[in-house]
Amino acid sequence: MNYDTSNIRNVVLLGHPGCGKTSFAETMLFETGGISRRGSVQEQNTVSDYTDLEHERGNSIFSTLMHDDWRGNKINVLDTPGFDDFIGEVVSSLKVSATALVLLNAKSGVEVGTELLWEYVEKFETPSIFVVNQLDHEKADYDSTVDQATARFGKILPIQYPLNPGSGFNTIVDALRMTMYVFPPGGGKPEKKPIPDSEKERAMEMHNAIVEAAAENDEELMERFFDKGTLSEEDLAYGLRIAIANRTAYPLFCCSALQNMGSGRIMGFINDVCPSPAERMEVKLEGGGTLKCDASGDTTIFIFKTHNEPRVGSISYFKVYSGSLKAGDELVNADNRHTERFGQLYISNGKNREPVEELKAGDLGCTVKLKSSHTNQTLNKKGVDRKIDPIHFPNSRIEVAVHPPSKNDMEKLMKALHSISEEDPTLIIEQSKSLKQTLLYGQGQLHLDLVKHRVESEFGVGMEFEKPRIPYRETIMRESNEMYRHKKQSGGAGQFAEVHMRIEPYHEGMPEPTGLTVRNKEIDELPWGGHLAFYWCIVGGSIDARFSNAIKKGVLQKMEEGPLTGSNCQDIRVSIYDGKMHPVDSNDMAFMLASINAFKQNFSKANPQLLEPIYDVEILCSDEVMGDVMGDLQTRRAIIVGMGAEGHYQKIIAKVPLAELYQYSSTLRSISQGRAKFNRKFAEYAPVPGDIQQKLIEAHKSEQQDED
Repeated sequence: MNYDTSNIRNVVLLGHPGCGKTSFAETMLFETGGISRRGSVQEQNTVSDYTDLEHERGNSIFSTLMHDDWRGNKINVLDTPGFDDFIGEVVSSLKVSATALVLLNAKSGVEVGTELLWEYVEKFETPSIFVVNQLDHEKADYDSTVDQATARFGKILPIQYPLNPGSGFNTIVDALRMTMYVFPPGGGKPEKKPIPDSEKERAMEMHNAIVEAAAENDEELMERFFDKGTLSEEDLAYGLRIAIANRTAYPLFCCSALQNMGSGRIMGFINDVCPSPAERMEVKLEGGGTLKCDASGDTTIFIFKTHNEPRVGSISYFKVYSGSLKAGDELVNADNRHTERFGQLYISNGKNREPVEELKAGDLGCTVKLKSSHTNQTLNKKGVDRKIDPIHFPNSRIEVAVHPPSKNDMEKLMKALHSISEEDPTLIIEQSKSLKQTLLYGQGQLHLDLVKHRVESEFGVGMEFEKPRIPYRETIMRESNEMYRHKKQSGGAGQFAEVHMRIEPYHEGMPEPTGLTVRNKEIDELPWGGHLAFYWCIVGGSIDARFSNAIKKGVLQKMEEGPLTGSNCQDIRVSIYDGKMHPVDSNDMAFMLASINAFKQNFSKANPQLLEPIYDVEILCSDEVMGDVMGDLQTRRAIIVGMGAEGHYQKIIAKVPLAELYQYSSTLRSISQGRAKFNRKFAEYAPVPGDIQQKLIEAHKSEQQDED
């Protein structure tokens, strides 16, 4: 069936692990006839969570696209993981959704996973609905859950409440429609009954709050409210649609997804009240401007997710942002200008895909085997040049070095990792030349453990973790003047070169070298950061200028593998001011070797200093664990630069050496019982304390001796 933009709803399911998102999605499909029998997470037969990896772990790892046909309209549903380690799946789903359905566990209240996800809901300014799920649990506490949600998120607008939460739960009072739903054993279609006299006061109080929330968003509705003291159901739907779209209210519903109680009412509300793609704010374009979701415009789609499946290959999930896409259409990738032909289009229910002929603006779909297009890329109708602002994934919070058990498998390992990173943009791979390691950057230990599992099980390649080396830098603190003569005789033509060299700490804007005549200077930005200022100060021709490049090459070679620990050197000025050469025995190699040794001798006498990378670390944690978090930071040589409150959290801002952040993600999760999160960002290089510097130098010498 072909759906118009106004008849589409795009909903993302969010919440802490175990809150029932996958069960709720299953019940939604069952309610609309998308499936004839509800599966369960325990039986590993749900439409969502269909991969072997998710069956093995018992929780969502990937986002899953599904759809429901509700009374002629289409509700696209994205079920997402609850663990913060897989936040990339959540962020990409929020990018293309018009409504967030946030599930709360009635027995646990507002859990940390939900709090962490809410940050991204606010970044995307996504209209939201809350659902108190698992009201059939014997420890269900609706009132406490609503109080917690109101304290944490504000603007909570209860639409319903349970009459008998707990193991006998089967009744919901709906204050919007002022009716009571009584469900049969096993759930399903409820019987509508009048609200009992004992509940009318509470229900009417909630109803009045709903009316006020709807009326305050529209002057005409406000006038009707003052005239009549209430609003019709049609007026309420109109006012609530504005309130939800403007995020001035977050309606809250009740359900038991497992028992199929309450989901139908929620779907009806999504269909009748929640915004269609056309009613959401226009999407931002890269470089400025916006794009309206309009089926009459030129075709533009955005790939928000890529997934590889055995025997199928690469599946690209996309949203049609403008125009319509038909099977057989050709679009141009705005990033690489390659043309892609969409031979087949599908709508998706988990791993089951159904071919369709056309998808209109606002709809979500997928296709297979695109040649040159990946996640976060825009494709347009030929002749149209625009790029949708990409998904901004969070920075990495953890890193490990990886290698295969056998060096012969390195190529296979890299192929596997790059294949996974195409699906998961939060996984960053770096082959560090300076550290001589392959580094993986991710969102947490669980994230990287799952990558390891996939590499080994899906690609048949072993992968081992090890502690990453630290990208230290070496520099100097004072001036030094030294010469070195390289002389080698071996029967025929020999090698001869003598270089007189001065080295000094370099900084931008410093005066010219004292007592020297500068003939030429080159200031290079080094590939690893920092600068080399190379000054040619030869007067009188003691060294021919043609050897300048060889001397500089020698300096760069030694700076690439510094004298202290083999780390890159930076921010040094080198002045060549004298030397000697031989008409026969002098050549580039001789001057390069002389330069290397002159630099090395100078470096040791110029008060060498090892620098280490310092990161800005921002931690959000609950009051109860703040003391433990601070105590742990003190053991990591952290400098606390700020503290304060941010919403429900306490914020700690610290500068922490990278050397002390190894496995910090796991430590923080342990000491906070999961009620904390952190972000880190490179800040600067700073001197390593003297005692640590000496240990690192000695360790490097020991390694060199072992290699020799």
